[in-house]
Amino acid sequence: MPPYVRKRRPIPLRCAVGAFLMVAVAGQRLPAAGQLELIVVDKDTGRPIPCRMHLTGPGKNMRKVPKAPFWHDHCAIPGKVLLKLPNGNYEFVLERGLEYLWRKGHFTIEHLADDSKRVELRRFVDMSADGWWSGDLDVRRRTRDIELLMEADDLHVAEVITWRNDKNEWGNKPPEKPLVCFDENRYYHLLAGVLTRPGTELLLLNSPTLLKPPGGEGEYPPMMNFLLKARESAVLWIDADRPYWWDLPVLVATGQIDSIEVAGGNIRRDGAVNHESGGRPRDRLRYPDPWGNARWAQHIYFQLLECGLRIPPTAGSGSGESPNPVGYNRVYVHVEGPLSYEKWWSGLRAGRVFVTNGPLLKPSVHGELPGHVFRAEEGTELELEIGLTLSTRDPISYLEIIKNGKVEHSVPFDKYSKGGRLPNVAFDRSGWFLVRAVTDLPKTYRFAMTGPYYVEIGRQRRISRSAVQFFIDWVYERARRIDLTDPRQKREVLQWHRQARDFWKELLTRANAE
Repeated sequence: MPPYVRKRRPIPLRCAVGAFLMVAVAGQRLPAAGQLELIVVDKDTGRPIPCRMHLTGPGKNMRKVPKAPFWHDHCAIPGKVLLKLPNGNYEFVLERGLEYLWRKGHFTIEHLADDSKRVELRRFVDMSADGWWSGDLDVRRRTRDIELLMEADDLHVAEVITWRNDKNEWGNKPPEKPLVCFDENRYYHLLAGVLTRPGTELLLLNSPTLLKPPGGEGEYPPMMNFLLKARESAVLWIDADRPYWWDLPVLVATGQIDSIEVAGGNIRRDGAVNHESGGRPRDRLRYPDPWGNARWAQHIYFQLLECGLRIPPTAGSGSGESPNPVGYNRVYVHVEGPLSYEKWWSGLRAGRVFVTNGPLLKPSVHGELPGHVFRAEEGTELELEIGLTLSTRDPISYLEIIKNGKVEHSVPFDKYSKGGRLPNVAFDRSGWFLVRAVTDLPKTYRFAMTGPYYVEIGRQRRISRSAVQFFIDWVYERARRIDLTDPRQKREVLQWHRQARDFWKELLTRANAE
């Protein structure tokens, strides 16, 4: 008697390219009644590629894939996965970072169904081919899953949060080599951490050793004492993950901030946080929901630039705490030649960046990248031509040129797409400018923004009186909020606020613009 051979029962699979929005519901596992082998390949190479999958089943319930890292409403899968599922109708979305077109589709599992289907994902732009490499400065996922998560969202640099205040996941045995390289040009660092105090949350990145802040989350001892000690490592990088934290003006004044996240975990794939809990609240009439929180963060960043400070913008998904996938908010850094971790950070420090959670930008102003300083003698006027290549999966109505904190030009996207040109931007005094593209999605703030370009006419930076006063007022308001009853402790904390006050007041004496 010949052996029994189970024949595969085909499963119709339909795919499309287009928009797809799901509301997250807790996933659940049910007994399998059929199975589908799903093979995801790069359309150009035909090779299987990891990707991110959003899968819903009967009743629109979010489904987990066994053994696949799951978070909120999605999981990361390798190039081939076997889906053992109960009978019913299923919908899915497949994504792989921002440089691939996503695919959505649906299939039906019937009794004893057994089939194999191949789905192609098409890369519509290759940013690394032009020297742009993506990074996420705030990843809060399990370390054992990081490599698959990075591959599934086509991310090249990740800072993995493994400690918070005085608690860490390593005990007394941190990794001897915290920087890991895999897949030739993907890097992640395992000793990134979060320092939280009233009025502040900072990301401490790139440390070669495990940092151990003092215990407690109160105002005392002063956070600055620990930061100055940690700064003894020249490679330490401090990122402010929300521009509106109460202590931002103090931290900037004391030279503790290396970068500002203008796209953090509060900006989400399927929505946005509409409060500034723990930070300076926005004027809700000026910055209404649902984009108000993100616009307020950008306004604060612009005020720092208006003070003559040159701090690069960054991005982080917050995945693992925020519902975002890894790399949802990301910063692209331009690197000459092959990528290395050190070159990526050097490019970030130089400001050769753009921040995005959607559109992809390749800016060039007279052949120069963001972070460049255009200089001219006093009495000279500069007229600069902005070159920009933009790729997007989402609808965009307009592009904006921001000059000295205000919209200088708003260009309809259809006009730009026909001519491929943006208006020139002119300067007869020192200043700065950048380009911003915002999508038309109403429920979340999906955008891209270049790092700033700078203009110096007469060998001086632009310093705005109103911007400096903005931070002076902020310092006083923060000092009034210090919650300490011990006089000695309060004096020790206030010394840093007084130092910040003096910094901003001295800067005010050098203001040269309103």
